Amino acid sequence: MTKNDNYMMSDTQFQDRLNWPIPKKRFGQNFLQDSAIIAQIIQAIAPQSSDHLVEVGPGQGALTQHLVGCSNTLHVIEIDRNLSKLLQSKWGEYSEFKLIEHDVLKMDWTALTTNDHSLRVIGNLPYNISTPLLFKLIQARSLIKDMHFMLQKEVVDRLVAQPGTKQYGRLTVMMQYFCRIEKLFDVPPYAFKPAPKVNSAVVRLIPYKTLPVICHDLSQLSDIVRHGFTLRRKTLKNSLALFVSEDQLKQLKIDPVRRPETLTISEWVHISNSLNH
Repeated sequence: MTKNDNYMMSDTQFQDRLNWPIPKKRFGQNFLQDSAIIAQIIQAIAPQSSDHLVEVGPGQGALTQHLVGCSNTLHVIEIDRNLSKLLQSKWGEYSEFKLIEHDVLKMDWTALTTNDHSLRVIGNLPYNISTPLLFKLIQARSLIKDMHFMLQKEVVDRLVAQPGTKQYGRLTVMMQYFCRIEKLFDVPPYAFKPAPKVNSAVVRLIPYKTLPVICHDLSQLSDIVRHGFTLRRKTLKNSLALFVSEDQLKQLKIDPVRRPETLTISEWVHISNSLNH
């Protein structure tokens, strides 16, 4: 047994693996192989029979094989046609298994359900689409109960970052505004084939049913946060000069010489809301 193979496959499993397509770089495919990590992810998800599960990028079915039979509905979204055919041939006989061959970044999530907070979204996400997909999913947050994703560790660290740290940025603010986020555990490169050049981590995101703080104009908040972190090394009176004056910051009881990375989410929202008065 090598470091890259944490479990021994049977002859049948090995022969089955040979029939799968090789990973494609253009889809950012790194297939999860480690059975211990797979078990940890399934345990974290804890699927129930009443769940409506949605797996993004099932790949070779490392998670799929443990999700089939666990819930009333399992939608799997796969862009790779060759993988789609094999996934369908392997689990298509299950009534709850519903394959969607589509680009997940172009998904209409209301086509899956119109029930509030009903979807449980799962995925080992390609690194090249993880951030844009997170923002897409936030737009469909009213339909989502929770999300469990394998992401680049650097992205997970940004998702859970606290004010005053170098990881704290636009992604942090916008995602933590909408979701309670918890980093679950790290995953080493050798858990995948081919092994990526970066470490990964599993994260849980739960969209708030009631937001802790209310923003009156989300588009405006996004613009302010984006601009502020573009100039994150400057003081607020300089980085946010296009939106708010030094005097206005003082009126909001925010020190103008602070830097953008020190502002809490509530303070970002407070600045944005003040511009609508």
